[in-house]
Amino acid sequence: MIQVAVSGAAGRMGQAVCEAVEDAEDMELAGRADPALDVPLAEVLDAADVVVDFTTPDAAPGNVRDCLAAGVHAVVGTTGFELGELRRAAEDGEGGANVFVAPNFAIGAVLMMEMARHAAPHMPECEIVELHHERKVDAPSGTAKRTAEIVRAAGGNVHEPIHSVRLPGLVAHQEVIFGGEGQTLSIRHDSTDRRSFMPGVLLAVRRVAELPDPFTVGLENLL
Repeated sequence: MIQVAVSGAAGRMGQAVCEAVEDAEDMELAGRADPALDVPLAEVLDAADVVVDFTTPDAAPGNVRDCLAAGVHAVVGTTGFELGELRRAAEDGEGGANVFVAPNFAIGAVLMMEMARHAAPHMPECEIVELHHERKVDAPSGTAKRTAEIVRAAGGNVHEPIHSVRLPGLVAHQEVIFGGEGQTLSIRHDSTDRRSFMPGVLLAVRRVAELPDPFTVGLENLL
């Protein structure tokens, strides 16, 4: 039984993760950490094998460092911060803990990025439009930035800026638009419910301990 603590448990994503963990037959919810619950992460670390972090760009790096110091694996869905420092911390850590980071845990979003990678060499001119709920603090989203990296690595030219929309009623949506002579190609993914992310989160929780590298980015590495 995997003991899972959730950091950011009072948020909308955190609540969804708690419910998914409680419904999983091979997991047990070991703790809920959140300033809104008056429970610091330190109070739940000792009981956890894995911490799932959906907090804020300011809080997440420190949370992950605390996990590494305690020898607890971390699955991170928070975006909006630089990963280089955390990568170095994970690679230099002596506690044997791994860190897994995903800009997006929806399987369909991973497929969208993979399709964009295949399109880029053939229709290299590209624009990205991402749309999220009004409470998402980082813009552009981690998914959009990751998509841009993938497209550029495949030979595409992502026009800047990436277009970000923040409105009530949205969850998480992205469209990658390629343009060529006399034609366009649009690849779009829509998450209309936060449950769309849960299979990916649970997959990461199950796999993080066995990853060959101490720091891994991208759900595609688990599929």
